[in-house]
Amino acid sequence: MEQRESFFECVAKDSHISAEDMRAQLAARIQKGMNDPDPVRRAQWEEIPCAGEIPTPEEWLRYVVERLQYEDAEALLRRYLIDG
Repeated sequence: MEQRESFFECVAKDSHISAEDMRAQLAARIQKGMNDPDPVRRAQWEEIPCAGEIPTPEEWLRYVVERLQYEDAEALLRRYLIDG
């Protein structure tokens, strides 16, 4: 049975980088957001449920997908979900 690519692998391929690089870039962006000097922006990042102090890329992705489902905006991800 062929394993389907992860969301990170699909996005990374489109960006011509590795999935590990994609995760590292996202982790850096999450870290930056969690330390944003703007308290409103920082609070938005702090809303992301996580097991540790800072969300992992996977925790961020789960949160984003749940928000898109809640807001009935899943079509934004459809490009990456079809034929992954």
